[in-house]
Amino acid sequence: MKFVSWNVNGIRACVKKGFVDVFQELDADVFCIQESKLQAGQLDLDMPGYHQYWNYAVKKGYSGTAIFTKKEPLSVSYGIGIEEHDQEGRVITLEFEDYYFITVYTPNSQSELARLDYRMKWEEDFLAYLKKLEETKPVVFCGDLNVAHREIDLKNPKTNRKNAGFTDEERGKFGELLDAGFIDTFRYFYPDAEGIYSWWSYRFSARAKNAGWRIDYFCVSEALKDRLVDAKILTDVMGSDHCPVVLEMK
Repeated sequence: MKFVSWNVNGIRACVKKGFVDVFQELDADVFCIQESKLQAGQLDLDMPGYHQYWNYAVKKGYSGTAIFTKKEPLSVSYGIGIEEHDQEGRVITLEFEDYYFITVYTPNSQSELARLDYRMKWEEDFLAYLKKLEETKPVVFCGDLNVAHREIDLKNPKTNRKNAGFTDEERGKFGELLDAGFIDTFRYFYPDAEGIYSWWSYRFSARAKNAGWRIDYFCVSEALKDRLVDAKILTDVMGSDHCPVVLEMK
């Protein structure tokens, strides 16, 4: 099984930059996108052989997620069942025979950390949602989690210490998620790999200098550990300020 996740930072813009070619070339069993930034009816994306599921934000041109899957799921749900969190199209959950598969676009704490308190509430509620699902079957979740967990997960940890995505609070919540029985699959395979990132600012030629952050993840329940084959970050794929991340499982 091959899973792909990509924050496309606007699917309509990404389509003009070769999204469909990347999609076809990667030939994933399940392909997820975050930050679709569109409403229903604004884009007709014909992907033969895939079932499509979209979750749109109420606010136009903002947030949003989608999943394309070759195998039809047993059930599909949108959001996490909490109205406060379910206005921005951030979560889609597919139920398959032996696991749940989730794509998520975690809220950004924003400049001046304007949304950090909300983010903390989101983290608690999302983890509770994952643990509730786990009572039934294991979970695979992926997406832009908007946090670099460790200092090796971004180019400039010292200067970013109190910035959105690298605050002690956000890193602490990601640590709690791992402590709750989830595996950061990239670090599982490459615990000490440095200089491999999934997002680069459009400013200051950050991508050319590889001044990036690893904020896109595949995480799985501990119960799926024996099925893990590899995790990759496709740093050479263009089309967004993020690159796709991949998980291969038996």
